[in-house]
This record gives sequence, structure tokens and C-alpha cells, in this order.
Amino acid sequence: MKCIKCGTDNKLKDRTANQGRCAKCNHPFAFEPTSMSKVRITDPLFAKILSDISVNNTLFFTPKQLFYFLNMRLASKSFSSVFSLVLVYLILSGFVVFWAANITGGNQDIVALILFIFNVIYLFKIFQDSDSRKLNSKSRRANARALQIIAILILGGGIFASILIINSFYAFILSVLMGMVSIYLGTQQLQNSGLSKQEFFFSQNEFENWVNRWRQINGLIVKILPPPREDNTLATFNPDVTAYSFDRLIVCDRATIAQLLIANNFHFENNCAILSITGYPQGIFETMMQMLRRNSDLKVYALHDCSPQGIGLVHHLRTSPKWFQDSNIIIIDIGLTPRQIIAAKRGMFIQSSLESAQAAKKLTGEIRQSLSTDEIEFLESGKFVELESFTPQRLIQILQKRIAGSQNIESGDSGLFLVGDTGNDMYVVESFG
Repeated sequence: MKCIKCGTDNKLKDRTANQGRCAKCNHPFAFEPTSMSKVRITDPLFAKILSDISVNNTLFFTPKQLFYFLNMRLASKSFSSVFSLVLVYLILSGFVVFWAANITGGNQDIVALILFIFNVIYLFKIFQDSDSRKLNSKSRRANARALQIIAILILGGGIFASILIINSFYAFILSVLMGMVSIYLGTQQLQNSGLSKQEFFFSQNEFENWVNRWRQINGLIVKILPPPREDNTLATFNPDVTAYSFDRLIVCDRATIAQLLIANNFHFENNCAILSITGYPQGIFETMMQMLRRNSDLKVYALHDCSPQGIGLVHHLRTSPKWFQDSNIIIIDIGLTPRQIIAAKRGMFIQSSLESAQAAKKLTGEIRQSLSTDEIEFLESGKFVELESFTPQRLIQILQKRIAGSQNIESGDSGLFLVGDTGNDMYVVESFG
């Protein structure tokens, strides 16, 4: 493992002999992958992840974004291509046949039985991986496709061998059944992989321990954001400033997302106000709302998780006296919505919980009217997707694209496919990402 300070490559014996320190510069290693059980992390890998998520320390990110990003990077390292899965099968099946022929003296029936057992085990393992919540959709699809291809090989090879070599009707039936069932299962997994639920490789406690260990050895992680502060101290504004108003407002369903955008100067670079539905930042919230309500040309962009709570954001903005009750301003729901997740088909980190399913069943009739049957089914199954599953750079790029695409929304030339006829509320159908 290379030292992140001097670049010296330290082998395990070097690290052990130096009590977990670099043999050249004596800098301690934060991680020892050989002592880690399920997930193995090295110092260079963690340093690369911090650099990538912050785009070389130019963007702030939340702890949860780092949690997601580390998981997805580890998931990508465990990816096996269709070619490699099929190649391993061919090599192993050839070895099994050679080994079985040697130990049985060439008894064709026993060799066929041993090969059958091997095929069952190998296909079951691939099927498990195609259905694993630990793997991302790309890996699940690769396993499902490999399941189909191997099934075709078994189908063709089994029929050929059962008729022309061992002359066995039972071998013929078993080959056909195994091949057809595996093709069917592979096809089903391909259809379901896009909206399958996913789990993390590691727990929140493990992640926090790794971050704390890194901080102890290498100092503060400069671009990671602390929890949003609830500062109720009212800020003082110059009267000339309060006479001005933004033409655009982004309302986030959580303070962490509002904090992220503000920390990365999204409001300055895109000339828009940013607030959370919880009133963050508290010190300027009331003054900002007074300024915004005076602007009859204001456009409001709702940015939220794909969850029952997030889906209710637009309705809350439209009906709450604290926000825009009895107002004619345009409110654009830019996501995340279930229809965007469904349209994307893959690439989203979909989670599921009983609490989310219960919350979905309590959605009001007004909110349900804006949702399709598929969307309601998605939410009531407990599925949800968090905005923090996107990196800061990707989230900012998507948000900029959505705002730019809606500049001419009133003229109908927005560049976005919008649906929904709920007054001034509009819903973006284009997939998020």
C-alpha cells in the first residue's frame, strides 16, 4: 500500500515491522486492509475518493454524500463483466469434466451427474448475484445476462451430449429444464434490475469510524460539511438590498441540501435564492420571503428526495401561509419524483423501508392526483431515493440544466417535457440524472 505522504509502496511486512507506519517517512496508515473483514479500504483509495467527490477540493459535500460515494465506488470494484463470468464458467466446467473423468475412470453417467451438480451451483450463485441488493444495477444486469448466455450453452451442449455421447433421455430432459429455467430467470432479472432495491456494503457506524480514523491520522477533511446550524439570530440588511428580489427561488425539502448549494455558491453563480422548507437559513428566512413575495415574476423550483415527504413539497409550498398560499407564482417540481426514477430505469440507488411505505399510504388525495398508478405503487412499496446519493458536481449540473431549460416555460419553449395541469404547478418528466 502506497503512503499518501511520500508515495513509498509499503508491503505488509514493512507496515507490520513499523507498527502501521510508512517505512520511509514514518507517516501512520489510517487503514490496514488485511485486518478488515468484509470491506477493505486503503489509504490511497480513501484519498482518491475524497479528491473525486470534491472535484480536487473545489466543492463541498455532505457526510451522507461521501457515504453513498464510497459505497458506489466499492460496488464498482466488485463488478464482473458478462465476458468474465462466462469465461470463468467455461474454464471451471472444463476442469470439472477433466477431474470427474479422472476419478471415475471415464464413467460417462457419473461425469454427467457431477457436471450437472456443478452447473446447478454455478447458476444459483449467478442468480443470487443478479438479485443481490449489495450490487448496483450494472452488476446485477451483467449477472442476469451471463445467466442467459450460460443457460444457452448448457442447453446446446447438454442436448448434444445427451443424444450423441451418453445417449441418455434423462440427461436430455435435465439439460432442457435447466437451460429454459435459467433463461427465464435471467430475463426476469433483467426486467427487474432497474428498479431493484439496494443495500450498502457497510454500516453507518463503520463509515463514521473510518472517517474519524482518517481525521485522527491526516487532519480535517476540509470540504466535508458539518450539520446545518439553526441560527435564529436575525441578520441586518441595508434597505437598498431588501428592495431587490431574486427572480428564482430553490426550495429544498431538507436543510442539508440547501446548505450544500449555498456552500458551493450556487446562489451567486445562478442568481437565485436558496431556502429549505424547514426555514434554513433561519437568520435571513423572513427577510428573504418578504423580498421574494414582492416579485410577481418569481419562479419557484422544488428540489426534494423521491420520498413521501419530498413528494408533498410542492403541495406544502402552494397551501402554506408561510410560503405561497393564494399566490399565482409558478412552482416547478424538478425532482426527484417517482416518474423520473422509473424513466431512468437504472443507475439510481433505490432504498426501501417500512416507515416510507406507511408514510406513502397516508398521502392526501390532492397529492395523489399528481401521481400515476406506477408512482403510487413505487412509493407504497416503501422505495425511496435520496438527493444525497448524487455527488455535489452531478447534483449542481442537473439543477443548472433544469433551471436553464425552464427559462421560457411560459412560452412553452422550455426544452423540458412538463406534464400536470394543477394551476401553476408543473412537473418535470425528464429523467433526473
